[in-house]
Amino acid sequence: MSDISQTLLRASPRLTPRAVPLRSLLIYSAVPGLWLLVFAGAFHFSGVLAWSVGLLYAAYDTILLAYVAAKTRFILDKATISTNVDTAHATNAPRPTLGVIVAARNEAEALPRTLNALFRQNDAPDAILVVDDGSDDATCAMLERDYAVQWLPGDRLGRSSMHHNLQVLKQLHGGKARALNAALATLNTDLVLTVDADTLLEPDAIAGMRAAFAADPKLVAAGGVLTPICSGGAQAAFFQWFQTYEYLRAFISRIAWMRAGALLLVSGAFAGFRRDAVQKVGGFDPDCLVEDYELIHRLHRWSYDHDLAWKVGVLNTAQGTTDAPASLFNFLRQRRRWFAGFLQTQWWNRDMTGNAQYGSLGTFMLPIKAIDTLQPIYGLTAFGLLVTFIVTGRPVLLPVLGVIGLKIVIDLAFHLWSVRLYAHWLKRPTSGASLGLAALAALAEPFSFQLMRHTGAAWGWLAFLRGRQQWGAG
Repeated sequence: MSDISQTLLRASPRLTPRAVPLRSLLIYSAVPGLWLLVFAGAFHFSGVLAWSVGLLYAAYDTILLAYVAAKTRFILDKATISTNVDTAHATNAPRPTLGVIVAARNEAEALPRTLNALFRQNDAPDAILVVDDGSDDATCAMLERDYAVQWLPGDRLGRSSMHHNLQVLKQLHGGKARALNAALATLNTDLVLTVDADTLLEPDAIAGMRAAFAADPKLVAAGGVLTPICSGGAQAAFFQWFQTYEYLRAFISRIAWMRAGALLLVSGAFAGFRRDAVQKVGGFDPDCLVEDYELIHRLHRWSYDHDLAWKVGVLNTAQGTTDAPASLFNFLRQRRRWFAGFLQTQWWNRDMTGNAQYGSLGTFMLPIKAIDTLQPIYGLTAFGLLVTFIVTGRPVLLPVLGVIGLKIVIDLAFHLWSVRLYAHWLKRPTSGASLGLAALAALAEPFSFQLMRHTGAAWGWLAFLRGRQQWGAG
């Protein structure tokens, strides 16, 4: 067993399960129990209470929106917006070394754009390590031809004679997490950045990431800001429109959770980590469908268990673009994987839910995530009941539509608020996110994109229950 596998064995609640407190069990039991109760209300109540499942769904979502709005007001109150780190003093801090990891499998077409964006950085990374995860296309041939990568006989690590900081590590196909762990063992930099092979960084992205870590020794993980790019025809335009606003609102929410000390997600498509912290908790878990999300839980757990006060942040000073699903099938597959991985992570870390030992993460954020495990089911049930009311002509339709109309107004207000905050936070206009289009998206989303998200999540539930562990598993 490798050193990192032994460390993972000690640090992972999947491999070394923790005792689950009664409070955690009660929280996870209450969520489906409440669903059964409000669903039964459709057959026993009259008036708007017959749609109790929809009322609860709308109320929960509105409370979260109100919390995020309150937590992010500070963005408009400050002339200079920082995140959870004081980058203003970064120039006086020691300069950490930084290596970029690009895990690639069959990325001969996309990889050159990603690498060229890294070579154009204002603050060049000390190392760029491409891990070829058993590609069976022309990825390695392209690297040899276009970047002068050469291997010594019998050596899996190739070096570029054209770019002094570019290396390529070849390994048998084992998945993204194993590729990232192999890179962690190869690099010796203070910081590591994970960058997907279809992610393009802005020229000052690495400078912003390095400065943030230099300024705050407690920062162990940070995500950059990503804008989704969908390529293709009419379907691509549809998904580009909605995912632009989805990502925008997601980053606004991450600011709120960061300020609460409970941020659980930094996208592995562009994320920075303190390498020794990641190694200390066992690296990336190959058995998780969302290895970046699961890792953040382990970093938080280790920090609380050892009283380290580690921080996880999101940085407005590090930006880029990333490819996003441009068709319905690919979108549903992505959301299936994301949600199944989310459920995996929740199950493994259920002992922290409601546990005051883990601060605001345990008492606040993880109980919210426990509710989120069934939020898509609540949403789909509410929609199904609405259709049933319409088809059967049940006399509860008018008050239900009134509630839906009020919720759309609230969502629209938050949507427009988020667009304004986002532009101010990034100190630039939001590309492709005019207020008019944002308003139209907010009006159309509950009856289109939101249902697709919930459908993908329901598919994720099936994958989780069937024990699927591979990205492409059906």
